[in-house]
Amino acid sequence: MGVSENSRGLILAVASSAFIGASFILKKKGLKRAGANGTRAGVGGYTYLLEPLWWAGMVTMIVGEIANFVAYVYAPAVLVTPLGALSIIISAVLAHFMLKERLQKMGVVGCVSCVVGSVVIVIHAPQEHTPSSVLEIWTLATQPAFLIYALATLSIVLALILHFEPRCGQTNILVYLGICSLMGSITVVSIKAIGIAIKLTLEGINQIAYPQTWFFLSVAVICVITQLNYLNRALDTFNAALVSPVYYVMFTTLTIVASAIMFKDWSGQDVSSIVSELCGFITVLSGTIILHATREQEPAPPIGTVTWYVSGDSLKGIEEHLITVQSSDEQ
Repeated sequence: MGVSENSRGLILAVASSAFIGASFILKKKGLKRAGANGTRAGVGGYTYLLEPLWWAGMVTMIVGEIANFVAYVYAPAVLVTPLGALSIIISAVLAHFMLKERLQKMGVVGCVSCVVGSVVIVIHAPQEHTPSSVLEIWTLATQPAFLIYALATLSIVLALILHFEPRCGQTNILVYLGICSLMGSITVVSIKAIGIAIKLTLEGINQIAYPQTWFFLSVAVICVITQLNYLNRALDTFNAALVSPVYYVMFTTLTIVASAIMFKDWSGQDVSSIVSELCGFITVLSGTIILHATREQEPAPPIGTVTWYVSGDSLKGIEEHLITVQSSDEQ
């Protein structure tokens, strides 16, 4: 008895999550090694391009993305997309053992909330209409509603890169991951067009001659390169166990929004589905807030310890020393 198409899609989706989850850790370790020998990616360095471990993570991620792409051929999105949450669990477990990065208990709750909210959104998301040609996708991509979304996305990305990154890119994870996720929503549309072009061409209906095919390919390449650049910066700057769930949530949410706007499938939804999606968004938002609150909390110095506060330029020498002694007799 042969394996059903849904089973093939399920196996590919699980394998994809395993590869992508592992790739976060491999790339993180590669970025750490590269940062020890040169300029860190978090401040604009590209030393990691010479690090074999980073390339191992890159190859692992590519394999995972290919498996995920093929999974959509065999199984519906409602089955494949939620399984992407497995990459969060895999990444967190590997980070615990390989990077010694540990989430606090409330951090685990936030992570679970993010996953649950994303699954709810995906399950109740409107069904997509599958275009039959690249020209049909081009028509959908040039409709006013999606053009407004694309322009708004580009404007926000430029604002994040030019204004917010220099000021708070090193302290706010939403800057780097916002760029990745916004560009990712455009990438999905472009990849879908390319996939349809390849499928139809292999079936004998040539799509290579259409300039729209090459336009979508160019957009996909630009978006993917941008995503990889800022994802590397996020991994080099923040805890991998935090980057993985927040990126997954933002990417999934924006992808659903972009697809809903482009294909207008939301127009036929019933009230219960819309309410379920709103509940999913609230759950995602709550989980993200919990993750940030857990990361920002610093343990208070224990009573009876000595705390040093040092400020000064390391190149010019230490200019100021302040010793605060907390006595155990203080009330």
